[in-house]
Amino acid sequence: MRKFILIFSTIIITCYCNAQNKNQKHIDKLDFSDQRGYFRIVSYNLENYFDPFNDSLKNDVDFTPEGNYHWSWDKYKEKQKKIYKVLSAVGGWELPEIVGLCEVENEFVLRDLLKSTPLKFRFYEIIHKESPDRRGIDVAMLYRSDKFKLISKQFIEIVFPFDTSKKTRDILYAKGYTNDHDTLNIFMNHWPSRFGGRSESEMNRRIAAKILRNKVDSIFNSNPLSNVIIIGDFNDEPEDISVTDILQAGHNFDSLVPGQLYNLAWYMKEKRGMGSLKYQGEWGLIDQIIVSTSMLMKTNSVYTTVDDAKVFNADFLTVPDDAFVGYKPFRTFIGMKFNGGFSDHYPIFIDLYRK
Repeated sequence: MRKFILIFSTIIITCYCNAQNKNQKHIDKLDFSDQRGYFRIVSYNLENYFDPFNDSLKNDVDFTPEGNYHWSWDKYKEKQKKIYKVLSAVGGWELPEIVGLCEVENEFVLRDLLKSTPLKFRFYEIIHKESPDRRGIDVAMLYRSDKFKLISKQFIEIVFPFDTSKKTRDILYAKGYTNDHDTLNIFMNHWPSRFGGRSESEMNRRIAAKILRNKVDSIFNSNPLSNVIIIGDFNDEPEDISVTDILQAGHNFDSLVPGQLYNLAWYMKEKRGMGSLKYQGEWGLIDQIIVSTSMLMKTNSVYTTVDDAKVFNADFLTVPDDAFVGYKPFRTFIGMKFNGGFSDHYPIFIDLYRK
């Protein structure tokens, strides 16, 4: 009997450890400072970067002192400092050249971020437009004008044929060139959420994927070897139909075909076990990085590799997961309670290199 109990206990402990290892799989810490490309692009969902003022044109009353989140100027400023801390850390030995942002309320919070933190010393410019999103959250981009020259920008509207009154965030498209005259086509996304259920909302993300693919195809029609980089929060995983079939972001990295897209997030998740957020104990990678064929060709003047797309899961962004096992991002809110953290998402980034 004693022998049976010992064996049974060993099995239970082994199963627990395996489950814990599965949940901690991506937490293997990388030395983010040991190497950096000449150009770094970051994507970061900020988790409700709102000012504390009520805007009568938006549904933002929750993020006021009287609202459900009891959002105040002091809490807003605390979050602002944390955003700066993340961006200064994720950049490596210098601040990132381009930063794509999700869940930004307005241009005020962006300008205040650049004015009130040391970011003001790094020539950052803002690309932003008020979106029709019902929550009043937008996508935005910060770029260092000393490292990236903007040629054009476009805010691509997502129109739902089955309900033209339905609104969501635009897709931000920025075209520009680096100091070495490498032209980059960058798309920043925050696709429709899973509110109401994953399957019930799936068509919304498929429509966003189709609109994005049409725009990418228009670029490829001019040059199949154009440098395209797609980043953001897709609210779908790398293996979901919206990404694999509609956007047509593949993962056959051994067979590069001009005019195609390749999902580095698939490699990050399936081959390296990375995750950018944790929901009910399960890691996901809805924050994705997708590139065109040319970006994976080392004969190209500017290129990257599958190993140069990473999740920035630094220790200061991470706390123990008491409800499940392992760890999780140190988020700003738990429900409507202020938690004092950074975001429910980790940032992701990609490094570019010169031939």
